[in-house]
Amino acid sequence: MEQRKSRKILQGVVTGRSGDKSIKVIYFYKIPHALYRKEVRRRTVLHVHDEDNRCSLGDKVEVMETRALSKMKRWRVIRVIEKMPISE
Repeated sequence: MEQRKSRKILQGVVTGRSGDKSIKVIYFYKIPHALYRKEVRRRTVLHVHDEDNRCSLGDKVEVMETRALSKMKRWRVIRVIEKMPISE
């Protein structure tokens, strides 16, 4: 259990559900521009393993780095922080 403390944990928003137990999560971060020092907003798309299929589009989730689960998936869902409200 001590090794798990060193793994990266990120928060992002679910943007895609592609097949069984797979989701895409966008992780936003800010970095300073190299010349002008203004903060620039960047994003990374993470391919995430969702074992219980509990995530839906728009949910805010917490993901953890893990071993390679497939060709693209290197992350897995820890918990759903905020569910997207369902509009009717």
